[in-house]
Amino acid sequence: MPRFDGTGPMGAGPMTGRGFGCCGRRRFISPRNELTALEEEQKILEEELNAIREIS
Repeated sequence: MPRFDGTGPMGAGPMTGRGFGCCGRRRFISPRNELTALEEEQKILEEELNAIREIS
């Protein structure tokens, strides 16, 4: 939440982001599930980075 006002990214409402804000869903999940979520996000980000490198 950019301004911590509950509006979410770009004013789209709560729960529309990736869970990095103070109200993110990650505080409600276990450390093991959080690790799994972070590993999945890492894989997605690496794939996006590889796609960007292929374009450049």
